[in-house]
Amino acid sequence: MSSRKPIRKAVFPVAGLGTRFLPATKAIPKELLPIVDRPLIQYAVDEAREAGIEQMIFVTGRGKTAIVEHFDIAYELETTMEERGKSLAILEPTRFTPGDIITVRQQVPLGLGHAIWCARAIVGDEPFAILLPDELMVAQAGGGTGCMKQMVDAYEDVGGNLISVLEVPRDAVSSYGVIDPGAQISDTLTEVAGLVEKPPVDEAPSNKIVSGRYILQPEVMRTLESQGKGAGGEIQLTDAMAKMIGTQPFHAVTFAGRRFDCGSKVGFVEATLALALEREDMGEDVRAMARRLLAQGG
Repeated sequence: MSSRKPIRKAVFPVAGLGTRFLPATKAIPKELLPIVDRPLIQYAVDEAREAGIEQMIFVTGRGKTAIVEHFDIAYELETTMEERGKSLAILEPTRFTPGDIITVRQQVPLGLGHAIWCARAIVGDEPFAILLPDELMVAQAGGGTGCMKQMVDAYEDVGGNLISVLEVPRDAVSSYGVIDPGAQISDTLTEVAGLVEKPPVDEAPSNKIVSGRYILQPEVMRTLESQGKGAGGEIQLTDAMAKMIGTQPFHAVTFAGRRFDCGSKVGFVEATLALALEREDMGEDVRAMARRLLAQGG
């Protein structure tokens, strides 16, 4: 039996303004924008729960209280549904035991690394997960496990720090953070020798890009504490992780599944269409609609 501390806590950086989606995000957090009928944050939380994570830590900003309300009990709604004989099962994923949802404010937008550091008192001396809700990670169809579950399974084998990666066409690497790979441990597990942010195509050490899921040891908080600003004048998580390589085990898990970049409008529409097509209750209708629209546009 492993003596490693289990991954019980997950940090969700949700303080961003969502300016790419204005005016939709003027009054609604971008994390609550729905992919079909579930908000982005719900997909990320469900992924964390599948991995056995118990406590969700939301790093929020002003105007983000609706995220917490989404995971609260809506008495008026539930009472009305019960009176009308409707099942409450659809709301079950939004329910949490008191104390399992914690929020902390990122009062100044100083980057992803700063957002994670804001959760230091709650994380304490435990390893923890990070999930970026903009990165929608979808398990393989037919019973595949989610990205964080794949990472927790790998953590139980190798410990230390882990990041999720995906392979992209070589000519696309300059848009992402890329790993410098070390030894190949298995088909899906690779040692990380270094991290390079948005390298030129001809200088990229691999085509494996960092994809918004992390398991980190608590020492990263002390690194962030003393770290100065990096690219874009922000405190970068990538810089802190790079300093930990060589001092602790560091591996990349190649995710067996699909990633949708829901931080972009095109990626958001792609995710909505892809997931709608897979739904038994609407897939055929959506497919017919897509064919009709494409024919009209042609």
